Amino acid sequence: MNMDQQERFEAQEENPFFADNRSMRQPVEGTVSRGNLREDAVYYQGINDDSSFVTDIPVEVDKSFLYRGKDQYEVYCTPCHGTLGDGQGIIMTGQYGYVPAPTFHQDRLREIENGYLYSVIANGIRNMPAYAHQIKVKDRWAIVAYMRALQRSQYVPEDEVQAYDVDLASLQAEFTEQQQKEQAMQEAEAAAGGGDVSAARGEELFVANGCQACHSRDGSDGIGPTLQNVMGKSETLADGSTITVDEDYLRESITNPSAQIVEGYDPVMAPYGHLSDSDIQSLIEYIKSLSDNQ
Repeated sequence: MNMDQQERFEAQEENPFFADNRSMRQPVEGTVSRGNLREDAVYYQGINDDSSFVTDIPVEVDKSFLYRGKDQYEVYCTPCHGTLGDGQGIIMTGQYGYVPAPTFHQDRLREIENGYLYSVIANGIRNMPAYAHQIKVKDRWAIVAYMRALQRSQYVPEDEVQAYDVDLASLQAEFTEQQQKEQAMQEAEAAAGGGDVSAARGEELFVANGCQACHSRDGSDGIGPTLQNVMGKSETLADGSTITVDEDYLRESITNPSAQIVEGYDPVMAPYGHLSDSDIQSLIEYIKSLSDNQ
């Protein structure tokens, strides 16, 4: 114990030697520790002189840099954002109760500045924590570069694909076949049990998928619109048009939330297309139960 309980001052302890009684000392005024001046805001913060986000990655991007980004992305980002950047990480299994991460494959994030992505990695945003203490500056930029590669891999314009020796018809047929297999698996799971539709089951799914983190049930404001008395409500969308909330709108909002964004809210919700039809209908039944007019 004498090695553990040494005559030294621990963090936050009082030290009567100094006038302010603090054992943790401030750096000498006007000094900066060697190597930590970080005057280059473009590199260290991802911003220009006017505080706008930079558009270009301030590091040479080559194959080895992208592979470094891939390595770091798979260490820190895949649990939430998935290996493809589609928001289908392990937290999307529904048993953890975390707010789902957004997909990178949406227009807003495809068009956002590289400096914004860097800033999110370094400083965090909403439910995402900051990773500045875990990921080195250059590695943050490497992750940004790899995120762009992921976006490019999943969103190549058809006219560019045609410039290469690629059989688009074969790829489309393979994709359709995979979708059919997944649909058949969902139907089989529903037939085997758990396919019942009810508001009670919808409430369980609501909690299991972390929906309450963004959508309140008591009328209070949040990251997303409240679900209290939402059925039949007239909502103004971001494009200025209006809609009346019905089952079709709720279904689309669950499976493709970026399609019609309510005015005043950010398009940050992840799609829940992985849920079975009975799961989605149960969620709708639960949301309906939160409205007095149902």
